[in-house]
Amino acid sequence: VAVDLSDESAFAVRWAVQNYLRPGDAVIVLHVSPTSVLYGADWGPLPHTPQSAETPESQKQIEDEFDAFTASKVADLARPLKESGVPFKIHIVKDHDMRERLCLEVERLGLSAVIMGSRGFGAEKRGSDGKLGSVSDYCVHHCVCPVVVVRYPDDKDGGSGEPVVTIKEAEVEEEASKG
Repeated sequence: VAVDLSDESAFAVRWAVQNYLRPGDAVIVLHVSPTSVLYGADWGPLPHTPQSAETPESQKQIEDEFDAFTASKVADLARPLKESGVPFKIHIVKDHDMRERLCLEVERLGLSAVIMGSRGFGAEKRGSDGKLGSVSDYCVHHCVCPVVVVRYPDDKDGGSGEPVVTIKEAEVEEEASKG
C-alpha cells in the first residue's frame, strides 16, 4: 500500500483491509518522503538546492525530527493492518521524484500489486475527464504490477465514506424514468 500521509492514504489502507487483502497476504506500507536531494544508484546523494545558512548540525536535527514524524505518521496509517492481524512492514525511502521512486521501489521489492489512494486533483488540473491524481496516474502507467487506485470520497460524492463507484446501468435507468 503506497501512502503519502494523507486522508486518502488512510482510506486506501482501510479499504485494502476490508476489501482486498486475503488470509496469508503480507503488506508493505511504502512511503516516499520528499527531499531536496537527488539520489542515484551510482552516485549517492547530490545537493539539489543551494545550501541554507543553517549549520549542518541544525539541518540534520530538522531532518531527523521530520523523519521521526514521518515514521510515526506511517505507523498510524498502518494501524488497521495491525488491528486486523495482517503482517506488514513499513518501508520509507527518500527522493525528490515521488512518482518515479514509487515505481522503482515496487519493482525492486517485487510487489505483486500496489494499492493507493487518490482524490483526483491531478487529472482535474490537467483538464482530463479522469479522476486520478498525478501520482496515481503515473503509477498506473509505469508500475510493473497491477495498481489499484481507491478514490477518496469527497462531499460532492455524498461523503458516505464509501469508495466512489460509477455504474452505467444506474445512469440509463435515471434517463428512462425521466422520459
